[in-house]
Amino acid sequence: MKPLSRMVTGAATALALVLGTLPAQAFDLGAMSEDERTAFGAEVRAYLMENPEVILEAVNLLEQQQVEAESLRDEDLVAANLEALHNDGFSWVGGNPYGDITLVEFMDYRCGYCRKSAPEVAKLLQEDGNIRLIVKEFPILGEASVFASRFAVATKQLAGDDAYEQVHDALMEMGGEPNEVTMRRLAEGLSLDGDAILAAMDSDAVTDELRSTRALAQELAISGTPTFVLGNQLLRGYLPADQLKIIVEEQREENS
Repeated sequence: MKPLSRMVTGAATALALVLGTLPAQAFDLGAMSEDERTAFGAEVRAYLMENPEVILEAVNLLEQQQVEAESLRDEDLVAANLEALHNDGFSWVGGNPYGDITLVEFMDYRCGYCRKSAPEVAKLLQEDGNIRLIVKEFPILGEASVFASRFAVATKQLAGDDAYEQVHDALMEMGGEPNEVTMRRLAEGLSLDGDAILAAMDSDAVTDELRSTRALAQELAISGTPTFVLGNQLLRGYLPADQLKIIVEEQREENS
């Protein structure tokens, strides 16, 4: 919400709070004459001018209520889509496959914050050892993103999970635009069949996987990357390992 919109809404909320302290008959605007409404409005304005902190308090209250409402909405969305999040049958699973906490990441190889998150997620998995990581290919930043994700998914389908992990990590660190030349070079460096992977990139199997993940993201109202699903929470944007660790522990406490 923009600052001006917050102030206008905050003023309205403050007015509602002021009215809420009065008896019902005292603010039945429909029962007031024009002069009474004008006088009443002047009184309210005078009160807010003398006590401007009321507007700030109202803005803070409104924002808190919005955050709480969004959090509850996100929890409902996660609960309704938990099976697709955790067991879609195709997304790569890393970390501890039998971990007591599942961390799902929707990512894009061309996303700077996804690249920034990669070492933080790796640090969390290394330090904890009991977290199951699920990676969702969600290319949303143009054709280069789609090209990279298609190559990664085709690698997984043709060469398996270990090859996918290597390609995934390499794409996260790769500079420049992904194209056939750079992908062949990447595959060669990992002893993979680049020609076969490139040929499979536009297959129905690859398209179906990316389409399913995009549909799931839409169900969850995810429009940016990285987005994490940790326990029953949707976490939108970059988070360092220390913050992720705190949320992991909170989820463990809720589950115990």
